[in-house]
Amino acid sequence: MNDTEFSKDRFKPLTYEQMYGVEEPEPDGKPLELDIDTLLPFPNQPFHPYKEDEMEKMVESIQENGVISPIVVRPKEDGTYEIISGHNRVEACRRAGITQIPSFIREVDDDTAVILMVDSNLRQRDGLSDMEKAKAYELKMEAIKRQGARTDLTSCQVGTKFRADNAVAENTDDSPRQIQRYIRLNSLIPALQDAVEDKRIAFNPAVEISYLDPADQAIVQEIMEREETAPSLSQAQKLKKMAQDGSITDKRIDDVLTVEKPMYETITFRFNTIEKFFPAGTTGKQMEQKIYEWMERYRQQWQSREEKTLEQER
Repeated sequence: MNDTEFSKDRFKPLTYEQMYGVEEPEPDGKPLELDIDTLLPFPNQPFHPYKEDEMEKMVESIQENGVISPIVVRPKEDGTYEIISGHNRVEACRRAGITQIPSFIREVDDDTAVILMVDSNLRQRDGLSDMEKAKAYELKMEAIKRQGARTDLTSCQVGTKFRADNAVAENTDDSPRQIQRYIRLNSLIPALQDAVEDKRIAFNPAVEISYLDPADQAIVQEIMEREETAPSLSQAQKLKKMAQDGSITDKRIDDVLTVEKPMYETITFRFNTIEKFFPAGTTGKQMEQKIYEWMERYRQQWQSREEKTLEQER
């Protein structure tokens, strides 16, 4: 969900299967009302809390309608509960002055809790950042690997080894290969992870840069800051190749990243963003021709203004 769109449907109840991709475990009991003060956040969970405007709207929704979709927790030995799904709902209840929240209690081990936590967030939340996905996929991957090590999941038909990336990709929009590419981002130094989070470096170049050792990544980050730029995909691929063949040096990194930018760049318009400016039935080619006409008219007007300014200065 983007920052400008919001709907109360965002808080409509989800079934257990919608949240986790599996049927509701037995027994199918009703949620219990748990005290907010007994709930603890899931340790090291990678998902950011809602932005302030979205949180405010969730608070308003809960004040008007209550908590429609129960959270999911697991019990701790000290009588508290660890939140598996519902961190934002808990925070919204705190802000709304609500002291209890409907909760499903699940007796699950650490690895199952991690998988449920990741899956619930991936299913329920839109607009996750690349780094959120990277950290979430790695957490789930490691949990699945540990589960596989404890069972017969290390082998399957025709003797093929269990592939954790295939398991992670189930019920997601990402392929196993894309899962691996996301996880590569965790090999970036913290400063470059921050750059990915802030969209100062694009996903594909960041994946390539992740193959550099930390010292070389630090040089890349310093040049990015100094030049106020970011590596293109082709530049990042060059650096990766140099790292792999052992020819990378500080100077070569600088040479690659400070090369003069191409004179020409491509600008692409999405059809659905510009069709409103044209009569119905206008083809893409006709739109292109009309845009050229408008731009030429603008250029002539701009040039005329420049000439008048020069005459006045004389």
